[in-house]
Amino acid sequence: MSNRVSALLSEADELLRPERECWAEGFCFVAGVDEVGRGPLAGPVVAAAVVFPRGVSLPAVNDSKKLTAPEREELERAIRAVPGVSIGIGEVSAAEIDRLDILRATWRAMRLAVEQLGKVDFILVDGRPVKGLPYPSRAMVGGDGRSASIAAASIVAKVYRDRLMEEYETRYPGYGFTGHKGYGTAEHLEALRRLGPCPEHRRSFRPVREIIDPPPEQPDLFGAMEDE
Repeated sequence: MSNRVSALLSEADELLRPERECWAEGFCFVAGVDEVGRGPLAGPVVAAAVVFPRGVSLPAVNDSKKLTAPEREELERAIRAVPGVSIGIGEVSAAEIDRLDILRATWRAMRLAVEQLGKVDFILVDGRPVKGLPYPSRAMVGGDGRSASIAAASIVAKVYRDRLMEEYETRYPGYGFTGHKGYGTAEHLEALRRLGPCPEHRRSFRPVREIIDPPPEQPDLFGAMEDE
């Protein structure tokens, strides 16, 4: 295990505090839920849900955004190797995002992730409250840095989605999905203008929509006034 990942172990026990509070209240199966992929112009929004058993010896989980890609890959394998862990993944496609809007699509991905779990009786969710969850829940702003199960969910979701985008690079060459993972980088926007959108692009997102249907040019009113 890398020195960086080993150093994170000292933080893992503190991250179990929200789970311990739930256990003390009588909840036995506490799921942490997080998502990745709300902002990109292409690809699905993905949510993961993770339930750690009580008394677990945790891997060095942390907010996925604070980790390098190799660290996330290493920790994702460690999370899946925890005895008794339960993991669910929910994925909502670009087409569904266009149909539902990104907020409702994110809630749907979270519900799908929870539904894939075994036993659950309470949910810790990153960010704001989520509608339609099938169990009592608590929303935690910055939860991926405060709860072990949410942090683990953020890692699992990020690794899963990154792998999907790498597959899309093979299926739809030229867009650079492996590098930008669907986010609106200059490289991605240039490829969009050159190639047009592929089936994995979110047509309801403005940068994609404006390439499909460019807005009309506005007349230069100030230039016209100067000519007069």
